[in-house]
Amino acid sequence: MKNRLGLAALFSIISVFPSAADETVCTYTDWAWNADKGRAEAFREIEKPRAALSEEERHDSLDCSVCREDQAEIALPGIAPFRVCRAVAGDVETALLSAMKAGFSIEKVVGYRVGRTKGLLDAHGLRTGYSNHSFGLAIDVNPDRNGLYGDCLEFSSQCRLIRGGEWAPAAEGAVTRESPLYRELTAIGWRWGGELAGRQKDFMHFSPSGD
Repeated sequence: MKNRLGLAALFSIISVFPSAADETVCTYTDWAWNADKGRAEAFREIEKPRAALSEEERHDSLDCSVCREDQAEIALPGIAPFRVCRAVAGDVETALLSAMKAGFSIEKVVGYRVGRTKGLLDAHGLRTGYSNHSFGLAIDVNPDRNGLYGDCLEFSSQCRLIRGGEWAPAAEGAVTRESPLYRELTAIGWRWGGELAGRQKDFMHFSPSGD
């Protein structure tokens, strides 16, 4: 069923956390993906002075970091709130509301989620690089309908579903190049994980770089 936007859209809320310029402390939950064991490990709570942030904890081109204090909460009609970097929150909220108004059904969005899921492995088999989700610069939309696939140079029945639900392009809430969601998010300069080059296709995923 298509989402209906009326007064509810007018009351969607972005709860912005205190300005990064006014904050001296950075807090976040960290973990790393163990590529050998296929699971998340090394969970820890971080609290440190903002002045002590390393280069890897700051995004290289946008005013975003792994800090909770740099994130803004977005509440869309009918779905659980999620967070993205404050620097892009307004554009992301507008794009999602426009897609919903055009008839795209959104049931769930996953945004800010710190984790080392990219980059080289350390001596323990743990990834060392932060994902775009870690900076609040990625969203996963309707993951139960738009899975992440491996062994997938081009989508076919031979692709291997890694996470999320099976992608059925004709289903309600599925992301395709023809969907309002794709149109609105690419209009703000974000790229779709369903168009990733290489052996992975991430149909739920959008970010400035696509990965």
